[in-house]
Amino acid sequence: MGKTARVPRLTALLAAAAAGAIALSGALPGNAAPAPETTNPAVPGDLAKAFETAAAKYDVPHEVLVSLGYAESHLDGHDGQPSQSNGYGLMHLVSNPHNPTMSEAAKLTGLPVEKLAKDSTANIAGAAAVLDSYADEAGLSGQARKDLAKWYPVIAKYSHSADAPTGRLYTDEVYRIIGAGVGTAGVRTEPKRVTPDRGAYAKVAPLGTRTPASIQAVDYPGAIWNAASTSNYRVGRTAAISTIVIHVTQGSYAGTISWFKNPSSQVSAHYVLRSSDGQVTQMVAEKDTAWHVRSANPYTIGLEHEGFVDNPSWFTDAMYRSSAAVTKNIAERRGIPKDRAHIKGHNEMPNNDHTDPGPHWNWTYYMSLVNGGTNPPTYNFTTYGSGVRVRSAPKLTASIITELPGPTQVFVTCQVQGDMVTAEGTSNNWWAKLRDQGGYMTNIYIQDPNPKLPGVPVCP
Repeated sequence: MGKTARVPRLTALLAAAAAGAIALSGALPGNAAPAPETTNPAVPGDLAKAFETAAAKYDVPHEVLVSLGYAESHLDGHDGQPSQSNGYGLMHLVSNPHNPTMSEAAKLTGLPVEKLAKDSTANIAGAAAVLDSYADEAGLSGQARKDLAKWYPVIAKYSHSADAPTGRLYTDEVYRIIGAGVGTAGVRTEPKRVTPDRGAYAKVAPLGTRTPASIQAVDYPGAIWNAASTSNYRVGRTAAISTIVIHVTQGSYAGTISWFKNPSSQVSAHYVLRSSDGQVTQMVAEKDTAWHVRSANPYTIGLEHEGFVDNPSWFTDAMYRSSAAVTKNIAERRGIPKDRAHIKGHNEMPNNDHTDPGPHWNWTYYMSLVNGGTNPPTYNFTTYGSGVRVRSAPKLTASIITELPGPTQVFVTCQVQGDMVTAEGTSNNWWAKLRDQGGYMTNIYIQDPNPKLPGVPVCP
């Protein structure tokens, strides 16, 4: 949505925040490890010490505090600028009627809202205080406080997600980061593989769980269907679709999805893409009018990309390639020229004051992906039985089967580089593993490239 997303300035929020009620006006992971050690001049002070101090004072595990902050902001406070949902600082303390973490932090710490929003040390302490209070409410005490697995429902509550599946998406990402470790802005955590105790969330189907209806709902093959609130878009179109608009969310993937599902937000986009692996969620059908570019809504399709315009670490190659594949698919299906006159940034649209995708978005590379045919090819085939079944070359006889019931038309993206596969005591990398599209594409492999089996698509 860009740095000038539809949110009031901080000075206009302070009095209302003190009362715990700020009006909404905001617009709104895979297995990749977090970014390597970098210098982040936007974050003042000794962040490592701030995290250690807050973790000790409020009895919150250091790994939980750092990983949550990385999931929210890549540990970047963005100079006190708000996110799409009126969240501030590297811990994303939020002030809106559906997420009170800012006012809770102010009450618990006695610190003023302006300091919590703009001072990173205060922001970290405020988040730790809120997590501490939620842990107390959950009955987490004593040695249980040191068990990373037990913090799952506390982290989920901190997200104040629109629904339980989005809360699980948010919290699973934090645990992914705990497992990968963090090394940025002078802050480090060692990788810790944790099997989270999801509690009630164990019964919540993760976002991306496929059903026949959800598969049919998406326009882009491979996208996860997760509908925005009907209050946040208009059914139908009043103009022909002619333009694809590139946005940056000014927030996290899970947070953006939650915001678009919130009926108060009055904003949406057709697609949202995750930074770490390029996962695609579709929230508004292309035939309907998402609210993302004001007067240009009737003739545009919007793609939101996880991240912040002032921090290029969010713009991963995985997200560039995935987004370019979506844009190319839309353009070719709808006869839209694949040029910069028809594929534009939010900042280039009429009657808009937004800055996204910002100066760090690599338009040259992006358009080369859209036009150059450098994305992995997409194959179309039909499942059967309990799913896609592809047998290997003679050295690997086991079949790897999806859980997707067939027969169903399935579009898959083939990755050229093969992952090492082990089955029945034998390993080889003659296979290309297909991208995991939210769970239902997990552990599908296609022979790469010989011997060619009849009827089996192969990677080139």
